[in-house]
Amino acid sequence: MNLNGLILKNPVMTASGTFGYGLEYDDFMDVSSLGGIIVKGTTLNPREGNPYPRLAEVKQGMINAVGLQNKGVDYFCKHIYPLVYNYKTNVLVNVSGSCISDYVSTAERINELENIPGIELNISCPNVKEGGMAFGTSCESAQKVVEAVRQVYKKHLMVKLSPNVTNISEIAIAVESAGADSVSLINTVLAMAINSETRRPVLSTITGGLSGPAIKPIALRMVWQVSKAVKIPIVGLGGIMTAADAIEFMLAGASAVEIGTANFIDPAISAKIVAGIINYLERHNISDVNSIIGGLIV
Repeated sequence: MNLNGLILKNPVMTASGTFGYGLEYDDFMDVSSLGGIIVKGTTLNPREGNPYPRLAEVKQGMINAVGLQNKGVDYFCKHIYPLVYNYKTNVLVNVSGSCISDYVSTAERINELENIPGIELNISCPNVKEGGMAFGTSCESAQKVVEAVRQVYKKHLMVKLSPNVTNISEIAIAVESAGADSVSLINTVLAMAINSETRRPVLSTITGGLSGPAIKPIALRMVWQVSKAVKIPIVGLGGIMTAADAIEFMLAGASAVEIGTANFIDPAISAKIVAGIINYLERHNISDVNSIIGGLIV
């Protein structure tokens, strides 16, 4: 499978923030059997994240307000990269920042790592007070940050889009014109949870990002819309729990998918979804998985 130059052995990847650095899942599955993994969000400088509590379980999903907690890009390059270097799959780094120069500096450092074939530029995180989602909510700001990163980043540039906008297709068109090689969508949906007994918000930040099965219909609709608007490949995510879910995203126009919240329920789910897709293709006598991309019959 060719994702605009990024070659995947299968269409299943893991979503940033739900799979650690891949190392945490080695005891449960062969990480190298996946099409790729996207490691947790990485910023220029270390971030402590938001105060606790920052996770809330809700019906059909969860709300998180972790806030991009990480030890910074230099720590990743020095301590994590040597550990993931030999994975026989694509290891992409999710890159975020509070300003354009942060994105650029982080991308420059990642660009120098030989066995990191791409980054996922996170312009859509709803869990930080500055940066993140702010860049992904207007065409102008999205285009500016992607253009700036494109100048210094020479490998595959995937841009993660926010669902918290009026017209996601317009944002997708803007980042495509700025040089994105692919887009991934959707990120979490802005949400909140309240404890009726205490009459207080469950999360310290009041609002956070909703993920899980609850957002799947929204994600499917947005993937389908964006597939009609851009020519670059789409990576679909949002509530994928089974192989059938993944296939639905591909029928809607996604060339590949990312598995997120499901990893917390079953740490081997991504490998099981790969097997499920193979089974689907065999049952339907389909020889090439690429043939189902955009195959929705309307």
